[in-house]
Amino acid sequence: MIEKKSFGHAPDGREVFVYTLSNGSHVKAVISDFGGTVVKLLVNDREGREVDVVCGFDSVDGYLNAGGYQGAIIGRVCNRIHNCRYTLNGVEYKLFANDGNNSAHGGKIGFNKRIWDVVSCDDGEEPTIVLKYVSPDMEENYPGTLTTTVTYKLVKEGGLSIRYEAVTDKDTIVNLTNHSYFNLAGCGVGTIKDQVMWIDADKINEQDYELIPTGNFINVKGTAYDFNTPKPIGRDFDSEPSMDIQHGGYDNNYIVNNYDGTVKLIATLENPANGIKMSVLTNQPCVQIYTSNMIDENDLPFKGGMPQRKNCAVCFETQHMPDSINHPNFTNTVLKPGEKYDFTTVYKF
Repeated sequence: MIEKKSFGHAPDGREVFVYTLSNGSHVKAVISDFGGTVVKLLVNDREGREVDVVCGFDSVDGYLNAGGYQGAIIGRVCNRIHNCRYTLNGVEYKLFANDGNNSAHGGKIGFNKRIWDVVSCDDGEEPTIVLKYVSPDMEENYPGTLTTTVTYKLVKEGGLSIRYEAVTDKDTIVNLTNHSYFNLAGCGVGTIKDQVMWIDADKINEQDYELIPTGNFINVKGTAYDFNTPKPIGRDFDSEPSMDIQHGGYDNNYIVNNYDGTVKLIATLENPANGIKMSVLTNQPCVQIYTSNMIDENDLPFKGGMPQRKNCAVCFETQHMPDSINHPNFTNTVLKPGEKYDFTTVYKF
């Protein structure tokens, strides 16, 4: 079943909607056409109680005015680009500085602030909604008209699949992700420090104090960054001096082990207190783990008036490596005419 409701109005007066996807499983999803945002993920815990496991806001006003990119599609290029510039085919492009000296998550007005067209809704066993956004040539100083579709499907086993597809008419760079903030105890309920995480990754990108990759890699085995064996997220927050770079938590790009381009299990998150467990499957080569270290605790409250707080959630941003365009030895984020960007991430519960 798919149910459509008004979610408020954009600054230009256009009405914004949310779509609730349900299929009788233990998961429901609420998606907005504003930013392609995952507004709610409702999951039954071991007692059958419904828990909203993503942070967010009660209306579009929160997504318009608060920080954090809560739940949104990030593009054209997620994460950071060093010094707000890159060179493609011998031409240097300058980007908007919105992260100190760097450009982050698409620039001044990224995909998270756009109203997407709803091109189809399929109300079947696995309810599906397809959103489309056409980014014009040189929007945010990225060349080429980029046509992006994002397909949200509520899988029958209980979970949300997100498929990202894009084509271009000129050489450009693309790195799309979703920026949902997960807390398996519920939106705004405590912190995620005691929730248990596993990541199938032996390496992360080394980064500087602006969270920009240096070009080198760190083997995480035996360090605070090692989640090859499941452990509480916050266990090593205070034991690793370099954790200060991330401002008291994780903000790191993990490189998936044995990457082969297929959709496979790369990470899990579990809340022992209520029995909810999430599995992250993807055919992306990396995942950025961010534990909401830099959240503004004075920002607008979450759904139901719950306050924002540091370490209130963890993001699993499946992606290519940050700043790839400026590192020849990184993953390729260049998309050419005739090629198709096509990646899928599934959050199963």
